[in-house]
This record gives sequence, structure tokens and C-alpha cells, in this order.
Amino acid sequence: MTRPMVQIHNSQTDEVIFREMTDIEIEEAAARKAAAEEAKAAEEAKATSRAALLTKLGITEDEAKLLLS
Repeated sequence: MTRPMVQIHNSQTDEVIFREMTDIEIEEAAARKAAAEEAKAAEEAKATSRAALLTKLGITEDEAKLLLS
């Protein structure tokens, strides 16, 4: 399996180096990806709950904003 690559750019010399990710970098990237997916799922669940509540109350999102402002 090919490892993901990391690009390092030295802005002073304009040198660009490509190297393979280390095991720790791969683990950190996987953890960041999992956290982002978890946050997205939580946001989707929140939106679904909000829509269900608005439907239950029989009001639109704009009407809810007016009530809360």
C-alpha cells in the first residue's frame, strides 16, 4: 500500500520537498477525519431534530427565527 504524501514548502528558499507520512501522522490524520465525520453527523442530527420540532409546532424556520429574535 502506498503511503500518503506530505508536501513541505520552504518559503525562504522556495524549495519543495515531498515525503511519505509517518505512522504518527497517518494516525493523526485518521483521528481528524473521524472527528470531522462525527461533527458532521452531530450537525445533521441537530438539523433533523430542529426540523421535527418545527413540524411538530407547525411553524416555519423563518417564523421560529422571528419568535426568538
